[in-house]
Amino acid sequence: MSAENVPVSATLPSKTPTPHPEGLQTAAIVSWKAPIAFAFFALVGIVLFVGLASDGVARFVLTQSDDLWQVDPILVPGRIAGIVVAVVLVAITVASFFIAKSARKIPIWLTIIFAVFFLFGFLAWAAAASKTQMIPVDGLLAGSIALSVPLLFGSLAGVIGERVGVVNIAIEGQLLFGAFSAAIVSSVTKNPWAGLLAAGVAGMLVAFLLAAFSIKYLVDQIIVGVVINVLISGLTGFLFSEVLSPNAQALNQTTRFERWNIPGLAEIPVIGPMFFQQTPIVYLAFIAVFVVWWGMFRTKWGLRLRAIGEHPTAADTVGLRVNRWRFWNVSLAGAIAGFGGAYYTLDSVNAFNKDMTAGAGYIALAAVIFGQWNPIKAALAALLFGFTTNLQSTLSIIGSAVPSEFMRMLPYIVTILAVAGFVGISRGPAAAGKPYIKS
Repeated sequence: MSAENVPVSATLPSKTPTPHPEGLQTAAIVSWKAPIAFAFFALVGIVLFVGLASDGVARFVLTQSDDLWQVDPILVPGRIAGIVVAVVLVAITVASFFIAKSARKIPIWLTIIFAVFFLFGFLAWAAAASKTQMIPVDGLLAGSIALSVPLLFGSLAGVIGERVGVVNIAIEGQLLFGAFSAAIVSSVTKNPWAGLLAAGVAGMLVAFLLAAFSIKYLVDQIIVGVVINVLISGLTGFLFSEVLSPNAQALNQTTRFERWNIPGLAEIPVIGPMFFQQTPIVYLAFIAVFVVWWGMFRTKWGLRLRAIGEHPTAADTVGLRVNRWRFWNVSLAGAIAGFGGAYYTLDSVNAFNKDMTAGAGYIALAAVIFGQWNPIKAALAALLFGFTTNLQSTLSIIGSAVPSEFMRMLPYIVTILAVAGFVGISRGPAAAGKPYIKS
């Protein structure tokens, strides 16, 4: 027998065991991130909802006096609610430690229950200690939906960009230029639909810049995105001061979208104001979320998009023109973000103001990461940010003692804690941010 035909096991000492796959044991990975996050929030809940609880009674108002269907307010004693919520939070925290100890993943439904109870406890605590002792639930939720619209469009733009391999840092610039263009075109034409179309074109033009420099000339995507944001901020600020302000009546007095109430559905308590008493651009945001999700996971376009973002070389070998796909999909993402910018001047207010997006593009990018590059999850993250923004205004109106500065920080705090604790490890598309050079 030649040396080449001698089995490897025959050359080993007799006391060295031959490993077998069935004999191998892998160490279970135990993640304590979620239980630690639960414990932190449970401790905060105990301090606020029990230690600092008020004896007042919180009134959760579900309908307004002029609504067709009337629902009586829900009365919740602040101190009793705080104790109950604290007990539930502690119980979920203990359960999460046992689950993590057995090397199992924390179920998403357990996280949702924890978040719902914590939110309820916080609202009851804040309302019971406020001047009015009231939480207008219908207005809080409906306003949250409206404020989330730019973030919904922006997060969809971010998901499409990163799924195809380009980190769309320029969402802020796309939103801002979309708002600027919508203001001018709507003011001149007296037609909000024309303004919406102009916003989409403006967002696409900004995306052209990002695509050209990052895909064609291989400039670092993060750097060129930040530069574009600064460029658009300076350009729109200059044009606002030199062109729009001196001619505000002709160029910066937009025709806004009217509210569309869906007959029958608009009168449903709580749900009606949220989903069926909105403007067309809000309905368009809902439709866009579904269309992008369906297209990304149910069509050839989505399959090719995700393939290019994960393994562009393999996609190239089957005939896909990677850089061309990236260019046009980044442009599509820019148009979607531009629609989000139109919300500011065609829905929220009827005029453009300097830097009125106020960093919404960066929050939308955080929603992409929070939502794990999934359109539905990113949209839910955007709704969460919109809720915290509107919650700040609601607490100020009811006279809550919660500092407004803390509420302004809340979306960013939630992002950090969610990504680090609740969401855990988030892995983006493998080729995101990496230029593709055809070999």
